[in-house]
Amino acid sequence: MSDFNDDANTRPASAQAPRPERPRKREVNGWVILDKGLGMTSTHAVAVVKRAFSAKKAGHAGTLDPLASGILPLALGEATKTVPFVMDGRKAYRFTVAWGVETDTDDGEGRVVAQSELRPDPAAIEALLPRFTGAIQQVPPRFSAIKIQGERAYDLARDGEVVELQPRQVEIDRLALVAHEDGRSVFEAECGKGTYVRAIARDIGRALGCYGHVATLRRTRVGPFTEADAVSVETLRDLSAEAPGELARMLHPVQSALDAIPAIPVSRDGAGRLMRGQSIILRGRDAPLDGQAYATLGGILVAVGFIERGELVPHRVFHLGA
Repeated sequence: MSDFNDDANTRPASAQAPRPERPRKREVNGWVILDKGLGMTSTHAVAVVKRAFSAKKAGHAGTLDPLASGILPLALGEATKTVPFVMDGRKAYRFTVAWGVETDTDDGEGRVVAQSELRPDPAAIEALLPRFTGAIQQVPPRFSAIKIQGERAYDLARDGEVVELQPRQVEIDRLALVAHEDGRSVFEAECGKGTYVRAIARDIGRALGCYGHVATLRRTRVGPFTEADAVSVETLRDLSAEAPGELARMLHPVQSALDAIPAIPVSRDGAGRLMRGQSIILRGRDAPLDGQAYATLGGILVAVGFIERGELVPHRVFHLGA
């Protein structure tokens, strides 16, 4: 006879404790600006937020590496249609470069590939920064998400393949040295889409002849969203468990992603035409002449589109109860 007695396995099926029902998924529309902590992947962050809101649909606006912290905008529901506007926005970072070592990943987790006893002084660093400001050519890190013949560069690099990435133009609006001591320098950068901070650290280290890699990295802005808008994972979990009614306060409107383009109020009839995929004529001398714009009815987002010959042609329509 067995010494082990599992009551749960021996009691009748009718006496089994019922499993708690999973919360039903619901329509949630808006942006959650997460202050992602170290060690968390962007995919995991999406799952956490989706679970907290019991949302049917969610996605992120630009990956943030597990070794980086900071702003990760997450789109819920209809906000996923505005993700490209956030991804195309300017970004800001604060990062620390450790001098004397270059790694194959250009951060502290990689294998050392070059070393130097040299350590730069602040004056030498400051003198070099203009070379890395403006429109520059940058070779992305070997361990990056860029695709080479359908394969991610980091997957090829992990498999030991030689990864040759071509330089591409990126824009760095601002690069400033804000602190320097003990063989490390702290920088702040503002840049456009596709810029790799790890590559900035690598290339400055090579130019100084001392090598370098990113030791810490924090993203402080993505498009219109800043640290002032951000909420931590812990806060979301606490609210979800203890005060789910308060979660709505963490949501930013869908159209908050569109602050770089003009808003056009429309009539109910105009909103109906846009929702059916039809263009509307723009009237009034204050109407934009060309480019992108979005239409609202009573402050609620209706459509995003392009202005062509005095008409707003819808590209994306939204179902937000307008």
